[in-house]
Amino acid sequence: MSLPETIHAIAFNKNGGVEVLEKLTFPFPQQKPTDIVVKVAYGGVNMIDTYFRKGLYPSPSFPQISGFEASGVIVKLPTDPAVLESKWFQLRGYKIGGRVAVNGLGSHAEYLSVPWKNVYPIPDELSLEAGAGILSHGLTALTLSTEAYNVKKGDTILIHTVAGGLGLLFTALAKHRGATVIGTTSTPEKAEIAKSYGADHVILYTKEDTVKRVLEITGGEGVDAVFDGVGKDTFLANFELLKRKGTLVAVGNASGAPDPISPLKLSPKNIKLVRPTVGNYIVTPEEAHPYFVELTNALKTGLFKIRIEKIFPFTVEGVREAQTELATPGNKISGKILIKIADV
Repeated sequence: MSLPETIHAIAFNKNGGVEVLEKLTFPFPQQKPTDIVVKVAYGGVNMIDTYFRKGLYPSPSFPQISGFEASGVIVKLPTDPAVLESKWFQLRGYKIGGRVAVNGLGSHAEYLSVPWKNVYPIPDELSLEAGAGILSHGLTALTLSTEAYNVKKGDTILIHTVAGGLGLLFTALAKHRGATVIGTTSTPEKAEIAKSYGADHVILYTKEDTVKRVLEITGGEGVDAVFDGVGKDTFLANFELLKRKGTLVAVGNASGAPDPISPLKLSPKNIKLVRPTVGNYIVTPEEAHPYFVELTNALKTGLFKIRIEKIFPFTVEGVREAQTELATPGNKISGKILIKIADV
């Protein structure tokens, strides 16, 4: 395959609003011996994209290419013999032309060169569109529901933004494990979508008092765990609706980072507070492999159903609109939004 000398990518040279996003030209990515080179078809759009753009999460350097997940096809395999001979590498069954999903910063580009451990083959049953929408949310749901708080039969779980792409997977997984799921969302339409994924109770936070409703549903006891991707706007209320020895899993910061709290805030109920990142659960191939297998099985069995809400063009205007729509409180997004980068 003939490869270009330059590529296009959506990037930013400084932190700020969506106006800092530009479509820039870069040299073709230099492949390290342990990297796989991928021609990108679709990029997933996630809240973490906005965190890096705003500077909540620091960028390694500027210009910084946006995006944290993508799908496409392999155009180059690693050249390091130790990698090629590794059982963990061989278990994934990579091949030139193979369809893959990629997880890592800088994915909204025409080509990527990324460490092989961040590249996952896409099952034959899955489209490239779905492949670009599953990796970040799928691995987050699996790792956090196992290691941040191990969701189990008999638990009662609260999921904020239950009808978003991540919330729907959290819901499906928790129901599969035998938990009761309470969710929050903004509209009746989104509530129905969440119920179709298994949510038992959906609270319309735009019309109802979330703390009051959770305590009503649980008979005043509260929930075993909260998975909160909202952040600042919901953070403190979670302490009121968690039961004694409950766990607060701070997943994200859609409304902004929560204000600092004293550790003494945890002591009245012996609450556990966790702020994990999926990347720190799957640093090594050995750690990632069981989750990759579980994710593949969840896709093949239909446990994880990928709902693609919108696909935006690979333009500055398209990516700006996608990030704006995703980050708008009470948005109409129920599922995943993508950027179509190229045909492959």
